[in-house]
Amino acid sequence: MIDRASLHPRRIVQTQAMSAFQHRNYRLFFGGQAISLVGTWMQQVAQAWLVLELTHDPIWLGIVSAAQFIPVIVLGLFAGVAADALPKRRVLIGTQTAMMVLAAVLAVLVFAGVVQVWMILVLAFLLGIANAIDMPVRQAFSIELVGREDIGNAVALNSAMFNGARVIGPALAGLAIAAFGVGPAFAINAVSFLAVIIGLRLMDEQALHMPTLIARPDSARAVVRNLKEGLHYVRGTPIVLLAVTTVGVVATVGMNFNVLIPAFAQNDLQSGAAGYGFLMAASGVGSLLAAVRLVIGGRPRPVRLATGALILGVASLALAITREFPVALALMVLIGFGSILMAATGNTTIQLAVPDQLRGRVMSVYTTVFSASVPIGGLAMGAVASAFGVPIAIALGGVLTVLAGLGALAWGRSGAFDSVGEPAPSSGMVPGGAHPR
Repeated sequence: MIDRASLHPRRIVQTQAMSAFQHRNYRLFFGGQAISLVGTWMQQVAQAWLVLELTHDPIWLGIVSAAQFIPVIVLGLFAGVAADALPKRRVLIGTQTAMMVLAAVLAVLVFAGVVQVWMILVLAFLLGIANAIDMPVRQAFSIELVGREDIGNAVALNSAMFNGARVIGPALAGLAIAAFGVGPAFAINAVSFLAVIIGLRLMDEQALHMPTLIARPDSARAVVRNLKEGLHYVRGTPIVLLAVTTVGVVATVGMNFNVLIPAFAQNDLQSGAAGYGFLMAASGVGSLLAAVRLVIGGRPRPVRLATGALILGVASLALAITREFPVALALMVLIGFGSILMAATGNTTIQLAVPDQLRGRVMSVYTTVFSASVPIGGLAMGAVASAFGVPIAIALGGVLTVLAGLGALAWGRSGAFDSVGEPAPSSGMVPGGAHPR
């Protein structure tokens, strides 16, 4: 362990900003996820472009998004119970393997020239089932990799890694689609899952900071009881409720990029697939800048929830009226910055507030609410775009996002921001890897 007391103040800041990397298991997780997420973003861009090519209607982008995220809404809370009851590393190996297989199937269908929209819908639905389990487990796994002292830094670094992939993945996808079509993007994504699976398998289980797992529910009544415990905590903790509500509302009305930006690039900016890829990459640049700001910014300040929402909303309003590609790129940077400033602050705030034995269930509430925004917002804004045009849909989302940001600011200043204290106490954290039962 580094003796921080002997370091120069600037060196202390640098050490704190990278403290999670002291843990070998976290380095394996970070490296595998960094590679895999580039492939994931490539597939998201390629899938949206493929759907648009097959249907020529943005409403189908919302339908595909709904197919992918409805399972998360239905199963996400139950997966939170599983996250608190099962060894997380082993669960993640299973979910990541399933996602790799689904990406490979889509690549084969595209290369064979037989892909149809209904096939994409089926694969998106199956991917949603895997994601429903993966998301809360992966969110709750971070503290096992680094322990409570470095969890804030790990969440910020995870966000930086995720959004770094948002820069690289869409840009590579746009270039690949323009040169070779959508097939290679799906194939690259399938192969990229090997990195995270290998990283998980190489981890030292004895070094995981494993909490005491809850008893595995043996009846439907026990499952419901465990769900209620997590929901009661969210409802009764002001800052957690504020974070979940703000992120859920803003993501629903203002973060429908996969639905609106493909059609905006194609029809309003006349920029083609490469331009679409670079627009998504620009939002990734902004997101990465926000994540880096959080990495070096010390403990989270919950007011950034509202600040991020306001930046996102104002930039969206400006995007709706521009038809100049360079201006759109700059605005997408601001959009990405605002969205991640809000979302990552919400994630870190919740991680620091929640007790260890409730972590999976509380994070499942967060991921379920966040995921619900995709089908609800995607279908709603896709319908608005189909009926009135994409710029109107983007402008409407911007107005609603600004209102949500102002509401979060008023709510927080009424007392919720003041409820942030020290991290919640540990609940039976076991430093070694031995199963606590």
